[in-house]
Amino acid sequence: MTQKTHQITLIPGDGIGPEVSEAVVRIIAATGVKIDWHRHDAGLIAFQKTGHTLPEELLASVRTNKVALKGPVTTPVGEGFTSVNVGLRQALDLYSNLRPVINLPGVASRFQNVDLVIVRENTEDLYAGLEHVVVKGVVESLKIITEVASTRIAEFAFQYARRYGRKKVTAIHKANIMKLSDGLFIECTRNVSKKYPEIAYEERIVDAACMQFVMVPERFDVLVLPNLYGDIVSDLCAGLVGGLGVVPGANLGVEYAVFEAVHGSAPDIAGQNLANPTALLQSALMMLRHIDEAPAADRIMTALCKVLVDGHTRTRDLGGSATTTTFTDAVIAAL
Repeated sequence: MTQKTHQITLIPGDGIGPEVSEAVVRIIAATGVKIDWHRHDAGLIAFQKTGHTLPEELLASVRTNKVALKGPVTTPVGEGFTSVNVGLRQALDLYSNLRPVINLPGVASRFQNVDLVIVRENTEDLYAGLEHVVVKGVVESLKIITEVASTRIAEFAFQYARRYGRKKVTAIHKANIMKLSDGLFIECTRNVSKKYPEIAYEERIVDAACMQFVMVPERFDVLVLPNLYGDIVSDLCAGLVGGLGVVPGANLGVEYAVFEAVHGSAPDIAGQNLANPTALLQSALMMLRHIDEAPAADRIMTALCKVLVDGHTRTRDLGGSATTTTFTDAVIAAL
């Protein structure tokens, strides 16, 4: 029987993106899974080549292949071009940002037994960046919450909980202050929860929830949040298990799926062979399961955990001195 060759778009990104992307490509290849990678640039690199930060050729590739793996792309702060990540999500209607957060063996953290999943609405809210100058010195930013988007993200969260045997969904909000916008969000999640009687449902105000995350994170299971709260809380929760360098992420829609590193592009160490590829590798494991290559994903996860537990080959961010290349070699050897 001839093994299928998967057609997948690869967006290496910038900064450390190309280095961690190449590491992940090597590890996947070592499993024997056959992938024809369609490489496309985004962000500053793409702008310098094409005049566009999100070239139409890239979007066309993802629309054709349905699946993409994406390294980190720099987003300028306060000036320059708008976020490539936001543009990609909006162009492909990747309405759900999925961030599993779980302790990895051998990775030191302040908490143990953390196993939660963040489901973040990805298309609207303040994070969409709809803002304008009213008059000089006054800027207005629009917080858009709709019934359609709130309902479908709640459906995603409850369907995920049911599919993976999760016991509880917690909606995070600030409806005590934003009674109409966040009020609509939790009204929609309440309505959806009624269709899933076997799954417990609760609501938490975002500031109180953040306090509980850093005191008793094990009390949470699946979280569903509007866009901006989801962005903040997902990074906070990554800190519970060792940081952004060890957690995966995916942006999912009805037709398309983009799996990405959730950390930044770290330009200060770009090109120095120092980056930890674990976050993008874990995202790639989600991708492999998405394309029905779960056995390969399980093998890589076993190898990764073996290397982390052994402790002799750690990148600098995990307290070691291994390069990106030597860490990658160690995972491949452990396969």
